[in-house]
Amino acid sequence: MTTIFFLGVGHMGGGMAANLAKAGFDVLAYDISADNLARAVANGCTAAESTAAGAATADVVMTSLPGPMQISSAGQMDDGLLPNMRPGTVWIDLSTNDLDTARMLAEAAAERGITLIDAPVSGGPEGAAAGTLSVYVGGPEQAVIDLMPVFEAIGANVDHLGPHGAGYVAKIAQVTLCYTQTITFVEALMLGVKGGVAPAKMTELIQKSAGRSYVADVYGPEIVAGTYDESFSIALAAKDMRLAIEMASTMGADLPFMARVAERYAAAEAHYGPAAPHLLAAQMTETANELIFSEQS
Repeated sequence: MTTIFFLGVGHMGGGMAANLAKAGFDVLAYDISADNLARAVANGCTAAESTAAGAATADVVMTSLPGPMQISSAGQMDDGLLPNMRPGTVWIDLSTNDLDTARMLAEAAAERGITLIDAPVSGGPEGAAAGTLSVYVGGPEQAVIDLMPVFEAIGANVDHLGPHGAGYVAKIAQVTLCYTQTITFVEALMLGVKGGVAPAKMTELIQKSAGRSYVADVYGPEIVAGTYDESFSIALAAKDMRLAIEMASTMGADLPFMARVAERYAAAEAHYGPAAPHLLAAQMTETANELIFSEQS
């Protein structure tokens, strides 16, 4: 039986680890949060004593961490992953990472006989729990083929996109649309409401129009109600947008509108605090226009 060590069993990792256990894999789990780790154990995982202990006994290591700083630290620290993984182990990183960190870790892994595969995911905590995530995979073809049962246990849409790094880029490229659509949705909504249309009705009209999107369908009612979806923080959204701008600069892509959206999320993080819900970026438009949608419904 394949033994998987899963590091980071929070909102996203918890659901993925549970589905791997359900699929029959022997899953060791570790998280700095005792509550997260307890939930993973309740869902069929075994608690590892530490990151080092889990890494040393696994055939496959999977990480679901907040961003490049945490991935780099978990990978390189003495009691972390790479110093304790056995040669031949595969490290699947499900996080969102930048290319410089990714390349540095891939080289360090290769020196130890370890294969690093990037497989960031999209679909939110609900998709992680249901096992219906989209998985964007970058890495050696044969290693990806061999691990397809692992990927299929966590995702409904698994795409091998090319060599290491391709998954990270694809994840960031597609997720920027979510944030961009949030900002443009709220501006379209504002125009309609300023013109006299009720917020809920304007949202319904957008949902039935050529401008329909996941944002309009799912986040639109949250914005109108003023509830703002607390499952994902503004800090993570702002981080994704920063990574997108860094990637664009590295690749020589001129993306001015994306840069403006990144500025809006950075401003929202600074104004509301990193732990605030990501949809508060929309509330900045409401405040600037002195019109709060939830007060108009």
